[in-house]
Amino acid sequence: MSEDDIVELPITSVFDLHTVPPRDVTGVVEAYLEAAWEKGLTELRIIHGKGIGVQREAVRKVLERTAFVDSFRTAPEDAGGWGATLVTLRPVRLEER
Repeated sequence: MSEDDIVELPITSVFDLHTVPPRDVTGVVEAYLEAAWEKGLTELRIIHGKGIGVQREAVRKVLERTAFVDSFRTAPEDAGGWGATLVTLRPVRLEER
């Protein structure tokens, strides 16, 4: 892949994994969390889908080991229910930017 092939996606508080191949979920979620945190976002919703829970577990393993994740929980029904995870990131301190 060349630099011309790279597409930058806007970093928002909602990230939908439906278009991400399962083999790439861990790396993509790690990169998204880092970018969202550096951007100063503190409340996120990661949509992984309901399925059999493989993507949800992959997402939550990343969240568990990410130092700047304060907490995470299953989204309420009106925000995706068990097909989405709400994440709270701790704010970035200036010396961490």
